[in-house]
Order: sequence, then structure tokens, then C-alpha cells
Amino acid sequence: MKNYQGKTAVITGAGSGFGLEVARIAAQRGMNLVLCDVQADALEKAAAEFEGKVPVLARRVDVAKAVEMEALAADVKLRFGAPNFVFNNAGVGAGGMVWENSLADWEWVLGVNLMGVVHGVRLFTPMMLEAAKADPAFEGHIVNTASMAGVLNAPNMGIYNVSKHAVVSLSETLYQDLALVSDQIHCSVLCPFFVPTGISQSHRNRPADLAAQKPTKSQLIGQAMSDKAVSSGKVTATQVAGMVFDAMDADRFYVFSHPQSLASVQLRMEDVMQQRNPSSPFAAKSEIGEQLKAALRGL
Repeated sequence: MKNYQGKTAVITGAGSGFGLEVARIAAQRGMNLVLCDVQADALEKAAAEFEGKVPVLARRVDVAKAVEMEALAADVKLRFGAPNFVFNNAGVGAGGMVWENSLADWEWVLGVNLMGVVHGVRLFTPMMLEAAKADPAFEGHIVNTASMAGVLNAPNMGIYNVSKHAVVSLSETLYQDLALVSDQIHCSVLCPFFVPTGISQSHRNRPADLAAQKPTKSQLIGQAMSDKAVSSGKVTATQVAGMVFDAMDADRFYVFSHPQSLASVQLRMEDVMQQRNPSSPFAAKSEIGEQLKAALRGL
């Protein structure tokens, strides 16, 4: 995209983290804001920040629920018409050994991380394509938040890995599909690594009907490791938001917050190409792997 003034941005997970920081840049660029979050108090605070500066439409939405996303899309079309920028960003984190995750865990994580993106794509893409067909000057961009967990497979966080791999696959396919039908609408996938946001405390917004069971040892260990890794991240959510807009400005698909970590992606691809067993993710820091193994085995 080249022009943002007066255009419309739809942002899920807008109450904090990447969503809020992206909203701030969008407002600076003069965009109308559609802010969505499942946490009502955070959403209200975010909306208040922008009131009087740019047009704002704030909606409490559980992105996992089709009916709520459909209502959101209808409200957006009525208020602003087709959006120019859709940031399918809402996400939750969860860990533990993959066989220990309950059905409720799977429904919660896949509902938010994957189906939330699916709903954003299926509802807003047709709107954007229709607008592009009617107006040769229309510009649109969809950004889906995945994770480095979408291109790697660290142990003890399988349910999260699965959800984010699906988002990468969906986004890569969306890129190819859009290229077949339009030169005016593009997409990117955001793959952040450990960045200080509220994702490690996602359980604060877990729905009551998908309540967690008593955590297993592996889940407690995974939570502790996630808390430490996320809180100690050096790259900020503000910096990541800037990367999102840089990617849209340049029409760049892959957005990596920690490009130095791509060496691990290369190693994984070499495993595939050489048909060898997956390499240890702890090759460079064997002590972490040994500590995790000892903790899980109770040594």
C-alpha cells in the first residue's frame, strides 16, 4: 500500500500488544480504525486513546465465533465500506505435551489462532475484491499474525505450533490465490518470536465453556518457560508494528521479528530435503534441552 490517509484498518486483538501498536501507527497515518478485542476493558481503553483523533469503531468480538465476526463485518461495511487493511492478529498461547491437551484446549487455541484468521479472510477478502473491481485505485492488504512457531516445531508447545503452522499455510495460499485474481490486494504473514506482550497470560480471556483442566507437569513447565522467554524479549511490540507497515509499504510477504532465527528454519528445511530425522532445537544451547528433559522426566 502507498496511501493510508482516510483508509480503513480492521484490527483484531487491538486492546494490547501488536494490535494496539499497529492501531497507533495506523492512526498516525490517518486511517479509520476498527478495533476488536475479546477483553472489554482493554478494548475500551484503546478506543478512548483514539477518540477525537480518527474515526473509531470498537467492537468486543470473540474471533473464534463466526456469528460475532459476521456481525463485525456487517458493521464495518455499513460504517466505512470495504476495509483497506485487515490485521488478523488475535491470538492465544498454550503449551504442554501434545497428547496432554484436552479437547477444550484444542477448541480454544485453534478457535482463536486459526479460525479467527479464517473468519477474517473469508469475510473481508470478498469485500476488498469487490471494492477493487469497482475502483482501479483501491488498495488493500491483509496481514495474518502467525509466529516463528509456524515455521519451527519446538517441543512442549505442539498445540500452539499446529495453530500457527496452519496460519502460515493459509497465508501462503492466500497470497497465491490473490495473485491470480487481483493486482490491487496483497497479503503478508507476521512471524514474531519472543516479544513482550500479554500472550503468555492468554488464559485471562479463556471462555468459561472451554475452561482448562488441572494443568499437567508439562503444561506448568511450558507456562513457566513461556513467561520467562516472552518477558525477556528485547524486540518490542512497537518495533514489530513498524515492521508490519514496512512490509505493507514494500509489498513484502514474510515479516520476521527476529530474522537471525531463520537459521533454525534453514536447518529444518535441510532435514526435510535430506530426509533425515528432525534436528534438536537445542543444538546451540544443549543445557536448556537437558534441563527440560530432566524436569519432564522428574530427574
